[in-house]
Amino acid sequence: MKNFFIKYKHCWTLLYVFIYMPWFVFLEGHVKHYTIIHCSLDDKIPFCEYFVIPYFLWFLFVALTMTYLLFYSGDEFYKASAFLFIGMTVFLIISTVFPNGLNLRTDISGRDNICARIVSNLYKTDTSTNVFPSVHVFNTLGCMIALFKSKGLKGHNIIKTFIFILSVSIILSTVFLKQHSVIDVIGGFVLAIIMYVLVYVIKWRKK
Repeated sequence: MKNFFIKYKHCWTLLYVFIYMPWFVFLEGHVKHYTIIHCSLDDKIPFCEYFVIPYFLWFLFVALTMTYLLFYSGDEFYKASAFLFIGMTVFLIISTVFPNGLNLRTDISGRDNICARIVSNLYKTDTSTNVFPSVHVFNTLGCMIALFKSKGLKGHNIIKTFIFILSVSIILSTVFLKQHSVIDVIGGFVLAIIMYVLVYVIKWRKK
């Protein structure tokens, strides 16, 4: 174990979970009054329970991305960590000073299939608050960017195509499951663009 931490000392950034989770859980339990996030396009997007599959694949996607980068390259891992964790902190700050939520969820009791039952359980355990910007969208973009820029995947176009399709599916799942508004998705993209510039474009060492 000692040798592991010596060799992969950059894994210390994962301690961020002890900052993010307590803060997020606190917000989930204490946000009672919030601004509704909504746009007309939200009402035109149909509910589709089958998108719960890519929605939950997000957890595996993020975990596998960070695990791959942890063992492949300390520098790439640090960049991905900076991208994700700074952005997630921005999300927490926004949710703290600007409590927000949704009223998009509809009655799905009439749908009798395993995906609908999974969504029903998701609705019971996950509140419809703290949605802007979408962390699902932001982290998906962050992982996709990190993998696309990874030297280890250079030339592996089939893998990158799969990553792209999975990423698009995850992003679409957030609106088709009524877990996020289109506004949340746009917010996730805007935050990802900002973090991309800060992490991958600006040459901090030279400055």
